[in-house]
Amino acid sequence: MSGRRGRGGGRAAGIRGPHSALTDFLAANNISAQEIRDSYRQRQQQAEAEAAENGEAEDNGEGPSIANDEEDLQAESSAMAAERTRKRKRNQEEAIAKIKKGKAAKKNAKKKNKGSDDGSDYDDVMDMYKKAGPLPGQLENCEVCDKRFTVTPYSKAGPDGGLLCTKCGKESAKEAKATDKASKPAVRKGRRKIESNRLDGLTFRGARTLQQLCIDTLAKHADDIEELGEMPEPIMNKLSEIFSKKRAMKSNTFKLFLQPDLDVVAIHEAAYLETEDYDQIFAIVPHLKKLSLRNCCQFKDSNVGYMIEKAKDLVDIQLLGANLVSNDKWVDLFIARGHDLRALKLEWLDAAFDDQAVEALTTFCPNLERLKLERCKQIGPDSIDAIARLEKLQHLTLCYQKVIPRDRVVNLIANVGPNLRTLCLERFIDPENEDGPNDDLLDVIHKTCTQLSKLRFSENNECSDAGYVNLFSDWSNPPLRYIDVNSTRDVDNSNPDGPEDAVGFGSAGFHALMQHSGSKLEYLDVSSCRHISHEQFAHIFSPEHTWPCLREINLSFCPVVDTEVIAGIFRSCPQIKKVVTFGCFEVQDVVVPRDIVLIGAPRAQNAIEQFGQVVMDFQEEFGEVQNPMGMNRIVPVMS
Repeated sequence: MSGRRGRGGGRAAGIRGPHSALTDFLAANNISAQEIRDSYRQRQQQAEAEAAENGEAEDNGEGPSIANDEEDLQAESSAMAAERTRKRKRNQEEAIAKIKKGKAAKKNAKKKNKGSDDGSDYDDVMDMYKKAGPLPGQLENCEVCDKRFTVTPYSKAGPDGGLLCTKCGKESAKEAKATDKASKPAVRKGRRKIESNRLDGLTFRGARTLQQLCIDTLAKHADDIEELGEMPEPIMNKLSEIFSKKRAMKSNTFKLFLQPDLDVVAIHEAAYLETEDYDQIFAIVPHLKKLSLRNCCQFKDSNVGYMIEKAKDLVDIQLLGANLVSNDKWVDLFIARGHDLRALKLEWLDAAFDDQAVEALTTFCPNLERLKLERCKQIGPDSIDAIARLEKLQHLTLCYQKVIPRDRVVNLIANVGPNLRTLCLERFIDPENEDGPNDDLLDVIHKTCTQLSKLRFSENNECSDAGYVNLFSDWSNPPLRYIDVNSTRDVDNSNPDGPEDAVGFGSAGFHALMQHSGSKLEYLDVSSCRHISHEQFAHIFSPEHTWPCLREINLSFCPVVDTEVIAGIFRSCPQIKKVVTFGCFEVQDVVVPRDIVLIGAPRAQNAIEQFGQVVMDFQEEFGEVQNPMGMNRIVPVMS
């Protein structure tokens, strides 16, 4: 007895063999072969029963003969067959009509202007009757090389409907990919890079220089470079920026920027470097004078100790994110190298560097000329008093996380202000002040600071517009080259227009600023200064005024700025190169002059930058400016 299992049970119950075209057609039209078979057997049994009842009459020759019965059955069977044929034809016609109806919309969308494709419906119907291809696991001959191979679900179809082996299938896929690539129109793929450069403040127009192309090629093949050779410091710094931007500054590529004859090492993205990598800086570059490391999250006490031992000529230190250096190690550094230190810039320190470290800094670094402390969470008001004792300080940048009383800051400026060349104060707000605007800080800057070329006083809502007028009126300081007063305004959600007497940098302060420094001003940032009126903007940038040195201006989120103001800037600032107008929704339809970049114009659909290609005739009216060539180049925004 064989061990085979029946058709109705076991694993064999789910096995199905290949189907004929007739079987598929009957199943698709809900015609059961079993019903036809049962009906035929029922009629046959009924005929046999009637024949048995009339058996006696048949023997006497009185009933119908067997031959007659057979003729009747044949006639009935022929009629049923004809009926089935007619029904099959009707179902086939209905199927064809259904396919035609389903394909009509798709044909109109894909081949709207390519004419009709005769015979496509016929081909769709005939696909129903095609023989099924070989199943996975079966053997088949390759259509191209005639090699015997095993069919898999990933086997490619050949040009004549057969299957291809693995090797021929790969070659066919490559050819198809090359054909598709050649047939597709060229699509610009530099949108993301353009936006990235824009955020970095880089704008390129026209063909790139040979130097830029070489730098980009080096950055692209960073892992294959063995040595950079002798390069000037600006090129090395540019390469470091690009490597950092591309996240290619790792342990293997980091060594390319370490050469014994260098005195400056600047790594703008050191997040991928390990603790041992930092020691190599001081071992390979013995005469290091300036060290700049950003995001140096693995820079630890051991690295500071090695730096103290090896870097005897170090005078300039800039570290961002060196949170693993303890407070005591900072003190050791200032004790050991403080006398030679000329510049110190520390940013984003969370766990260490408190008021005690600042006290050690001011005690052991008497010759410090440049100090920058931004977002160091542990320092507070006591550090302000310590910094006030630095007599040789010329460049000061402070941005505190803690609240600093105003009188401490006033005392600081009064002590170090006479020697300052640059002053940057961000977010110095006293939340306990309930007496309204207070201009003490602006008054002390006006009285003591007489050598400033750069002033940043941002994110402040305590000083009034009258205080800014007093600062710039009759100020003995020479005209400023750089001024940043962004976000100096009253912030009240219930009164977005602010009080009647403007709190923050307003129209009168803007007029006083341009009267004092407009002749030498190169950079101006008044973003979010919403108290400057449209009339004041139009007056400052009117045809009667010319600002010969202004190269960059930021007017973002000043809602009154419109097309007239931007056109006035193009006219009155002959050296302007960059204008930023994010959030200025009245700027639209601007014709950008040659070699100027306009960033953030919201009315340019899907555009963030507009590079001028034609020279505007500024003597014409703003609404009548002609651009006969229509060559403005629009750079799309990255979605």
